[in-house]
Amino acid sequence: MGSYLLMHRLLGIIQAFAQGLGGPGLALLAFADSSFLSLPEVTDVLMVLHVVKHPHWWAYYAALVTAGSVAGCYLLYALARKGGELYLRRWFRQHHVDWGLKWFRRWGLLCLIIPSVAPPPVPLKIFILLAGVSGVTPITFLLTISLSRGLRYGLEALLASWYGQDALRLIQENLGRGFLWVVAAALVVGLAVMWWRRSRHTQVLD
Repeated sequence: MGSYLLMHRLLGIIQAFAQGLGGPGLALLAFADSSFLSLPEVTDVLMVLHVVKHPHWWAYYAALVTAGSVAGCYLLYALARKGGELYLRRWFRQHHVDWGLKWFRRWGLLCLIIPSVAPPPVPLKIFILLAGVSGVTPITFLLTISLSRGLRYGLEALLASWYGQDALRLIQENLGRGFLWVVAAALVVGLAVMWWRRSRHTQVLD
């Protein structure tokens, strides 16, 4: 109970500090959330609130949050790439790892794209780590994560600039329907990345 309260207070301090820094603070918060901390929807909510105050800056806030999230994701990916499967099994139960590896080997980057654009509670960190141990190259990982996270935060910020204070309510009320659109968008991103990888591979062969 004591450790829970301590963690809750620590998260509150981090959130207040990040919010006070404006855009750069959002980037730091996104980095923390995408790496070692878990702050479900906190970054999204704070970004929307900032955009509501400054609707013409929606692209600026979305870009900073995306950059912070990509950096945090890449840190986890790099650690998993270096540590291998044993590192992954230190953080997750064996059956979760086995399940994740099975899905990742079957569906490839879609297992990374869909959680990257989907809202919580869809898990993301395990698929980032799986990408690190499954041989996904750094440039492919960065391209995939950047497009996926940029799509998610860009859409949220754009909605906030259009609808103002009602943006959070609209996002929450249409979460189910929006998730279907997110999956469709993720498929488009996945096809784009696959096309890019294939064309790049063809150029190397030529």
